[in-house]
Amino acid sequence: MGTPAPDVAPLVLTMGDPAGIGPEITLKAWRALRQSPKYGFALIAPPSVLRKAGEKVQLISDLSQVHSVFKDAIPVLEIDGEAAIVGQPSSKHSGAITGSIERAVELAISGHAAGVVTNPISKDVLYQAGFQYPGHTEYLGVLTQDAPAPYARGPVMMLAGGGLRVGLATVHLSLKEAAAQLSGKTIINNARVMDGALRCDFGISNPRLSLTGLNPHAGEGGALGTEEINIINPAAKALRGEGLSVTDALPADTLFHAEARKGYDAVLAMYHDQGLIPVKTLDFHGGVNITLGLPIVRTSPDHGTAFGIAGQNIARADSLIAAIKTARAIANNRSAFCAQ
Repeated sequence: MGTPAPDVAPLVLTMGDPAGIGPEITLKAWRALRQSPKYGFALIAPPSVLRKAGEKVQLISDLSQVHSVFKDAIPVLEIDGEAAIVGQPSSKHSGAITGSIERAVELAISGHAAGVVTNPISKDVLYQAGFQYPGHTEYLGVLTQDAPAPYARGPVMMLAGGGLRVGLATVHLSLKEAAAQLSGKTIINNARVMDGALRCDFGISNPRLSLTGLNPHAGEGGALGTEEINIINPAAKALRGEGLSVTDALPADTLFHAEARKGYDAVLAMYHDQGLIPVKTLDFHGGVNITLGLPIVRTSPDHGTAFGIAGQNIARADSLIAAIKTARAIANNRSAFCAQ
């Protein structure tokens, strides 16, 4: 079978944790997008994940069937798995959860899927079954490690929403650990990945990247911390020497207001909450998690499994819908702007 062009191949959605809101928001996203063939997707899951929710599904054997099915039913690529009790997570679903991710990656690497959109997982559930990775992003990095990336290799986590794009130098670490592990090497690598992504995935020919400081007021000249002087600014200087448009460390408390946002295309934040708070403030329901620097396109809704509200039909699908649209846009941009 030949490799479909990225603007024609459908997307694939992973099942996420079947006891969470993944099935519900998948249904709502399909209802919102079913009249738009360009957003066609297949869900990789046991059929019971959606049939239990009372929605029409259509089993398919090949992604080439998605576009003929999508308007009338949710196309499902079947994998084995047990029926879930909504709101009651169980490690017995871990095999299906990771199996869904692995098959999605295989389809994307082969070119038969334009990209992967991952539904939320619970790392605690997977850890109980022996999962060895810090999270989705790191797992995807391992699964794709043997395929060439279109620009500098990640993975780097970027959150996008409300017109803001923020990458993270450190991710799921305590504040103390984030400060201890921050290094010039990490900043340089992540900035290279973000620069490549802005060019290739977002079609920005001359991207501008701002760096936050780690400390209040970007260290106040060393009075409030020296990481800016010793780590961040030297990394920025090295990046400018490579031709990247990168600022020195800037105070994070004045970097995200409307006027400041006109001065850059993305921000590299030094730790998790520093980057996520502005994105979620600007677009709490519609933010998207994007993994940069992979051979495949990967996006995800910027929220968790929400076991506490699962099954109540109150979960909003805004973020998943935005993730699907973003995955399609990035797939098309890679076709248009990445060096072949």
